[in-house]
Amino acid sequence: MDDAAVVARVRAGEKDCFRLLVERHSHEVFRLAFRMMANEQDAEEVVQDTFLRAYRSLDRFESRSTFSTWIYRIATNRCYDLLDQRKSRPEPLAISDSNEPPLEEQIPSSSPSPDRHLLSGEIAARLRSVMGQLTASERVAFVLRHFEGRSIDEIAATLQIGQGAAKNSIHRAVQKLRQELEPLRVAR
Repeated sequence: MDDAAVVARVRAGEKDCFRLLVERHSHEVFRLAFRMMANEQDAEEVVQDTFLRAYRSLDRFESRSTFSTWIYRIATNRCYDLLDQRKSRPEPLAISDSNEPPLEEQIPSSSPSPDRHLLSGEIAARLRSVMGQLTASERVAFVLRHFEGRSIDEIAATLQIGQGAAKNSIHRAVQKLRQELEPLRVAR
């Protein structure tokens, strides 16, 4: 049963069918939210809020776009909201209670050298930094294109902008990333 059929069944009163939509799309929504928020708890909150909002407003869903585009749009808006809230409150310093190495050091490798570890850590830190400097629309467009593999049409529909604006957002994000990461490429 495709998404449109599931939506029709939910609208017809089979509320339990909404679970199928959650199962189909929650992993993708989580990936998007995690890449946008860079925080697992915030990403989980986005996923929950997204599907709750979708369920409550399912009657307003117009089949002009696919359900996945619509749900991505809701998730993107929720990410925007949380990112705006973050800007208005100071970010607490991360304190690690465990002896676990940082995430970038946990990436499996056959035999990374100490130099490779250092470079990987520097790249990860700079990437996090520049992703935080991107505008919300640049970040969403970049994540959808380069991490999720979405088409320009899908990105434009998700952001509710034209194709040219979507391409421009991706281009600006790539330029900012290149500028920030260029010194590391030269240093290799």
